[in-house]
Amino acid sequence: MNTKIQSFVAISDLVSLMNMASGVLSIMMSIKQDFLLASILMIFSLLFDSIDGWISRKTNRIDEFEFGKNIDSLSDVVSFGVAPAVFLYSYSLVNAPSLEIPTAIVSLFIVVCGVLRLTRYNVISNHVKGFIGFPIPGIAIIMATFYLSGLFNIYVAWIIAVIVSIAMICNKPYDKFANKYLLIINGICLVLVILQVPLAIYSVNIPALIALLTSLAYLLINFIRG
Repeated sequence: MNTKIQSFVAISDLVSLMNMASGVLSIMMSIKQDFLLASILMIFSLLFDSIDGWISRKTNRIDEFEFGKNIDSLSDVVSFGVAPAVFLYSYSLVNAPSLEIPTAIVSLFIVVCGVLRLTRYNVISNHVKGFIGFPIPGIAIIMATFYLSGLFNIYVAWIIAVIVSIAMICNKPYDKFANKYLLIINGICLVLVILQVPLAIYSVNIPALIALLTSLAYLLINFIRG
């Protein structure tokens, strides 16, 4: 068996690493207390994660040992598990230091549920179509757009984080987010957020709010319907 790293890595894996790199940078920015940039970097992670599979299919990749699936999951743990957890914890240290311990517990819960969600997916993905449980990128995009919307509140963030984390490990099926019109609208909103285009009403960032509400709707509709 050829064990050289270059025999495993494909172009799509480099994109997955960009996802992971964005997640690590987001963590660094959270520690630095630059929550705006930390949120934007989580969105970048989502964008990279959304195209690595497409690139793999377009390049007709043959992944006999499932290297791509593993590197994608490990990257997701960083970007969509650890990054939003550190973001939430770091935010509380700056803005609500008296809430450090409960926020640490909620942050740890995000990571634990995220790891469980991804591990289950890797085990069943070859046997079950679609998603079981809320996809882990959702927690990052919800936290990021919640902050960028200008409506962020630590108590509400706790509630959302716990609900999303439970949804990740639930046994309910989740349809893929495939509505092309909503995908286009959300894509435009995320680009506007990244570019910091000033579309706001009473200090509420409208593109970020639209992306947040769409993500929450996807979470709740599938959970209720499943």
